[in-house]
Amino acid sequence: MLMQLLVGSALISATIIVEVGFIGLATVGLTKAGAWLVEGSKILKLMISLLAIVLWMLAAISIAVWIWAAAFLALGQFGDLETALYFSVVSMTTLGYGDIVIGKEWRLLSGLIAANGLILFSLTTAFLIEFINQLRTAQSDALKN
Repeated sequence: MLMQLLVGSALISATIIVEVGFIGLATVGLTKAGAWLVEGSKILKLMISLLAIVLWMLAAISIAVWIWAAAFLALGQFGDLETALYFSVVSMTTLGYGDIVIGKEWRLLSGLIAANGLILFSLTTAFLIEFINQLRTAQSDALKN
């Protein structure tokens, strides 16, 4: 059980580092694009930037899925990449069909990947909400000036 917790904690830490890195890079990019975002067609720029940020954050979550899938393969839980990816996506999104399960010796990882998914989706949601709030405030302030 201790090994499952250690491996799961390491995987969760790795995926959070990836997620935070993506958020940091997005923040730098948005800061550099700040003046462009508040000039001209504000709604169109909100839509374009929101689409770009959502896709960017989806890439971060996708990397997390791949990290877990690679771990499941390395631990010998699945015989092929497609099954490992499928299990990772279904577990991380907490959908959990149950049609594919991992062995008893690593089954705690199923709960840990679900918890990891909740953390990553929460970080993404918080970032997106903050981005929209900051952009709308900046656009509103630009109208006043």
